[in-house]
Amino acid sequence: MSATYSVGELEALMADLESNLVACKASLEGVAPRRIRATVRAYANDLPRHARPGVIFVGVSSSGRPPALPITDRPLAQFAAIRTAGDIVPPPSLTVEERTLLGTEVAVVAVQPADSPPVRCKGRIWIRIGSRLTVASAQDERTLNKKRRSRDRHFATMPLPSSGIAGLDLRRFEQECRPLAVNASDLAEHDRTAAERLAATKMIVSVADPAPTSGGMLILGKRPQDFLPGAYILFLRIAGTELSDEVVDQGICKGSVADLIRRLEDKLASRNRPDVDLKPDAPEIHRSMFPFGALRQLVRNAVMHRTYAGANAPVLVLWFEDRIAIISPGGSYGTVTAQTFGRPGVVACRNPFLAEAMRPLGLVQGFGLGVQAAQSALRAAGHPELEFRVEPNWLHCAVRTRP
Repeated sequence: MSATYSVGELEALMADLESNLVACKASLEGVAPRRIRATVRAYANDLPRHARPGVIFVGVSSSGRPPALPITDRPLAQFAAIRTAGDIVPPPSLTVEERTLLGTEVAVVAVQPADSPPVRCKGRIWIRIGSRLTVASAQDERTLNKKRRSRDRHFATMPLPSSGIAGLDLRRFEQECRPLAVNASDLAEHDRTAAERLAATKMIVSVADPAPTSGGMLILGKRPQDFLPGAYILFLRIAGTELSDEVVDQGICKGSVADLIRRLEDKLASRNRPDVDLKPDAPEIHRSMFPFGALRQLVRNAVMHRTYAGANAPVLVLWFEDRIAIISPGGSYGTVTAQTFGRPGVVACRNPFLAEAMRPLGLVQGFGLGVQAAQSALRAAGHPELEFRVEPNWLHCAVRTRP
């Protein structure tokens, strides 16, 4: 973050325009916002291995002098929103501050190198060579893959050597995942082997070590629950309002993340029968018990943000007479606490790999949007507000029926 640099260091960086740690933008007109976003991705990838934050000065000319561009809250908020927009995965770690440099207020965007590169945006990997932004070559991509830290690995990148590459559905990867996750022009340009393609998308550890990663098993596994026993969803339909009441239907949804989500959604759709609203001298109005779009958002959110590491418990979906309860392992995380959960703009991604893989498959829209979208759909259908209980080890969400 920019606090890593003193004022003197920032002013020295601002004068060193040849450094590939520095970018200056005099204004936010024209293509400048798009170039800033590309620079954020390049700094997060940190191909030169600076291991220091890259800095973007906004309100500074190409000569390194501040032209006294007024800095307001709106552009500062726009820069901060880059990390939660959902199109850069994994989300970059950055700070945005207003600093006084050479006697003038400028905006300073500081981007930390990613722990788990490569960072992609819509399938493309941007890097910075000197002062020039460019798309990574196949060799650049291999270098970034090698940079991935072996220590403090995220759960999704941990290897599952007991499976072997035969445990992955390679046909699904070629037909569904790869075309959506990797830019088409990159596919044509980079003549990669199948193993290189799997390694580039983090489905296996590396070409030399083709063991599936835990994330790769969740997305492509033929039988993921053999290796990740808690990675499933348990559905119960209960004839009452208490867990001790009679269970009249149940289902265990297994398979890859896409499969178990679709199986649960089929189950919910079959149970979400419409009510008929009869009024004198008015046409019949058929309304489902719950807005299906809200249920879909909440279930997919639970699958994406649950904890998988060290948890053998499934996501529970309990359909009572008066509510649907969704209970997922893993509670508060990062900036999301019991006090901040559900607030617009307060987001943290526990599983960036899953977010990276689920978004191009159409299973999620963007980081931090699911709860707000569900709330809006429920309000529009006349339902009470969502009820949340956030604990250190689990999250409980209740969707109440209409009054």
